[in-house]
Amino acid sequence: MFKRALLCVLCLSFISSFLTAEEAPIEEIQNDYQYFQLEPDIITNYIKPGKRIGFVRLTVELMVKSKSNYAVVENHEPLIRDKIITIFGQQTEMMVKLISEREGIRKRCLDEVNELLFAETGKKPLEDLLFTKFLYQ
Repeated sequence: MFKRALLCVLCLSFISSFLTAEEAPIEEIQNDYQYFQLEPDIITNYIKPGKRIGFVRLTVELMVKSKSNYAVVENHEPLIRDKIITIFGQQTEMMVKLISEREGIRKRCLDEVNELLFAETGKKPLEDLLFTKFLYQ
């Protein structure tokens, strides 16, 4: 009796899985995320009170969603580098040193680089902008 019940349950589960697989074909959504690293590292200065100059060294990685966006970023690398250097040149010492302010700088870099690329190409290719190395002095 137990064997027949187990056999019935197995048959029903096999048939139900087969029917559900036939009913709803699953479409795969593929994201082709890639990272573009700005090389060499960005070394620039920031506003520091007094006669000393503050320096920051950044490794910047740009996350793009497709190969076509990767090509756009690769072609406009000098503009992207210049925009990031310009943004850091406007920051004060406290903004560079505080972690919460660094996140604001990162978001500002992402937004302004996307706007710059939108003005040049008509699309916003960046999904995210990451500082993988952030050293200040």
